[in-house]
Amino acid sequence: MSDTDRSVEKRAATTRAITAAVVSAAVAVLFSALPARSEISELRARDAAIALSRGDSVAAVDHYTAILAEENIPDDRRATLLNDRAVAYVRLGKTREAIEDYNKAVVLFPEYAAVYNNRGNLLMALGLHGEALKDFNRAIALAPGYAAAYNNRAGAQSRLGHADDAIRDYTRAIKLMPSSPAPLAGRGKAYLSQDRPHAAIRDFSRAVGADARFATGYRNRAEAKIEVAHYNEAIEDLSRAIAFDVANPEAYLLRGHSYLAIGDAPAAVTDFTRVIELAPSDTIGYEARGLANTMAEAFDAAFADLNEAIRLNPRSATAFAYRGFAYVRNGQPDIAQRDLDAAAALEKDNPEVLWALAESEEAQGRSEKAIEHLRRALAIKPDFKRAADSLQRLGFVLASASDTPVKGLGGFGWQVIANSGRFYAVSDNHPNIRVPLEPLGEGQPRILSWELKDAPFRDIGVLTYHGGVIEGREKPEEVELAAIIDLKSNSVVAIEPHRQGKEVSNWTWGENGRVTIASVDGVTDEFTLRQVRQEPTVSRYRQQDRGESSDPYWAPWNEGPWASDPSHRSRSASRARKAKKPKSFFQLLFGN
Repeated sequence: MSDTDRSVEKRAATTRAITAAVVSAAVAVLFSALPARSEISELRARDAAIALSRGDSVAAVDHYTAILAEENIPDDRRATLLNDRAVAYVRLGKTREAIEDYNKAVVLFPEYAAVYNNRGNLLMALGLHGEALKDFNRAIALAPGYAAAYNNRAGAQSRLGHADDAIRDYTRAIKLMPSSPAPLAGRGKAYLSQDRPHAAIRDFSRAVGADARFATGYRNRAEAKIEVAHYNEAIEDLSRAIAFDVANPEAYLLRGHSYLAIGDAPAAVTDFTRVIELAPSDTIGYEARGLANTMAEAFDAAFADLNEAIRLNPRSATAFAYRGFAYVRNGQPDIAQRDLDAAAALEKDNPEVLWALAESEEAQGRSEKAIEHLRRALAIKPDFKRAADSLQRLGFVLASASDTPVKGLGGFGWQVIANSGRFYAVSDNHPNIRVPLEPLGEGQPRILSWELKDAPFRDIGVLTYHGGVIEGREKPEEVELAAIIDLKSNSVVAIEPHRQGKEVSNWTWGENGRVTIASVDGVTDEFTLRQVRQEPTVSRYRQQDRGESSDPYWAPWNEGPWASDPSHRSRSASRARKAKKPKSFFQLLFGN
């Protein structure tokens, strides 16, 4: 090899070495720029969480599955990924896969409270309330401040019929997350199940205050208001609920019955028609519209609806009872009796059947028999307004044969009676009102005071009673409740917590006819009890003595900043001259 060839070969080898070094360095730089395996997993986990939050559960499952396929993932981390994938499976309706993931997560990370809470929710959805309760207990044992677990355990307690335990758990959840509507609404439902509608109304009001678009909260509050005969307020709440959920037949049904209760049959017909449109195969819409058409004396339409209800369900006692009532109102008592007998044979203790039987007896002049039926109906359904109205129409004082006076609990002109496990306050001085003595804790109610207010709250009274003993911060505490009573309308406006232990609510009675109550439970309520007529406001431009005015057409716009506009002055003077013109006899009669 010549020197020249050796020189060329040497340069070529040097070039190859440099090229190899450059390539090696470039590859090293390239790989150093790529994320490590753990970083890739975190990126995928982030993408999975984003997909789950956006409702793309399929993508979330794919991401979680890819991560879980990796090796060397710590047990606690793998458990959290399995928990999250299980949540995505639940949303996809893949129950078996979700349960498998939750079970694996529990084995890998038995101290992970969230997985017990989530598995409990799935078990609740499957109707396994007892098993769900065990999971919620475990979640709370691991994380005593776990608000969602308290709320969920309360739901399980409610399903199992443990209302008192449910209320305690909801109360703990409310303390832990006071701005959340869920535990408030849950406790309100539990109060309703215990026939404590006034307490329920307070919780539902706080729930919709926390979330103004909480349609279920409005509907639930309406149910409670119907129980206490606040029908106009119930209609307002149901209208709000319908605005947020226009396809819910239950809301239209409740609003229709509320319209019937205040005597607006045409509005009720409209709502019941909507119920039929949303649930055409259900008898309840036809039954309700048949009753409303009867009340409106649209008998042909009523019979058509009730015939259809009976066709859909030949064993509907309510449909036969309503059709019998329609025949009574239409002056056909013989035909009515056949339907009423059929209704009684199907359900003799149905309050609607007893009410329809009473209407028939009254129409035939047998008032004593009618009263007997109505009293039975009210014993079964104490808040049955139509039956109560019929009794009052017959001149019968609102009382039940099953009322039992309880000695030692009354006072201040009021007596405490017991009926079907509930307590009421009654007074001979106010025979048309029964005050439900809703408890707040353990123990029997006892009347503590009775106060009648002066103007502008004339005929408003406050009845205070012992509401039981509840769990306090350090020891059990006695509570007092106050019922605000409107004697003019014979209604209970509200029942408010007044005292707990040494804490007392602050009541402010305003001259505007409103009362504001800063309650011991931290909630402030306000009620307009009387509409106070406002005196006309005297303008600061008005002279002290109108008789001394040099302008016979004085008005505030003729002085101050408006006085520079002569058109205002001329128009006001023209109106004043027209006002002074005597009215004709025709105008006095017809208001023209």
